[in-house]
Amino acid sequence: MALPRFLRPGVAWFSRTLLFRRIGPTIMPPLERMMARLTGGRVQLSGLLLPSLVLHSIGAKSGLERDVTLMYCPEPVGGGPTTEREQLLITGSNFARDMHPAWTANLLAHPDAAVSVRGVRIAVHATPITDGEREAVWRTLERNWPGYRGYERSSGRVLRIFRLVPTATGDELAAATSVLRAVRNAPDAGRTNRRRTSTSP
Repeated sequence: MALPRFLRPGVAWFSRTLLFRRIGPTIMPPLERMMARLTGGRVQLSGLLLPSLVLHSIGAKSGLERDVTLMYCPEPVGGGPTTEREQLLITGSNFARDMHPAWTANLLAHPDAAVSVRGVRIAVHATPITDGEREAVWRTLERNWPGYRGYERSSGRVLRIFRLVPTATGDELAAATSVLRAVRNAPDAGRTNRRRTSTSP
């Protein structure tokens, strides 16, 4: 279960402090790996705060698969280019450090990737958010996580934001849609808007 919405402003504030920005990059990755081992990959530690996923991208230089745990924001209806598939937003905040995280370079070089949500692996295509939609996307992200854009101001760089759209078809798409909708519709899951009733799969 995600962190109740009324508690998020306080936790979001702490996550932007200099203390957390210093210790977060050191303590969070091993804690995420421990949680993954304990739960068989079904639960991410950051998922106790907001919807989370494991991104499986191809290294821009190495060509090898790289995994990283990230928080994501389910995109509201009408927020992206498609309406029939769940869409996810991920942001390269990198603990407000002045460098873009490596996974963003991976997606720019190899936009076809995969994510694991609740232990289900889902093939996705990543598209960078354009300048024309950044303000609207930031409003969505900040409704999900108050003050999130503070990371951009603290880092001194324009954060890279990506929209992930599942590329599976048939039964695989149905399985992906089921798990993503379950996360989005969970209490306090960080959704900004419920989708309208649709006949689309």
